[in-house]
Amino acid sequence: EKYCYICPDIVKEFAKYDVDPRKWIKQYTGINAINQRKFVIDVGYERFLGPEIFFHPEFANPDFMESISDVVDEVIQNCPIDVRRPLYKNVVLSGGSTMFRDFGRRLQRDLKRVVDARLRLSEELSGGRIKPKPVEVQVITHHMQRYAVWFGGSMLASTPEFFQVCHTKKDYEEYGPSICRHNPVFGVMS
Repeated sequence: EKYCYICPDIVKEFAKYDVDPRKWIKQYTGINAINQRKFVIDVGYERFLGPEIFFHPEFANPDFMESISDVVDEVIQNCPIDVRRPLYKNVVLSGGSTMFRDFGRRLQRDLKRVVDARLRLSEELSGGRIKPKPVEVQVITHHMQRYAVWFGGSMLASTPEFFQVCHTKKDYEEYGPSICRHNPVFGVMS
């Protein structure tokens, strides 16, 4: 999070580094935990290639092709039709991995492109008879973003209903890992 960031265009980012590497390459200085010696590491392309995995997971593994923007879109599309527009307007970031600089901006841009492409396709398939209403996409960053996942979990754990929706160690030992596929909140998960 300290050295890395999300770039809008990976090709332009490579070119920027190639033109003036000294301007963009950062140095990390640390101390080896075993021998206590100081070491220095140059952090170059990794600054933007690391976080790019969220938007191009195939860089790390060709078995995974679906970007985070496609996943968010798919999740919203699997919701009831009457809540989709409000969900697109209220994509709230949470967790440390969303703290990379410009993460929210990139997710919003890519998600908007996916939504707009679907609307254009709908219009084309209707022969121009249907003009879909534009969908507003808004990705929200906030001051609790880094800790929101923990905060939400701690709020749930402090409610009286928590013990009705969690599994005990005894239950886990009796039924094994399959007990995690049954949750009173979400029903049976496969």
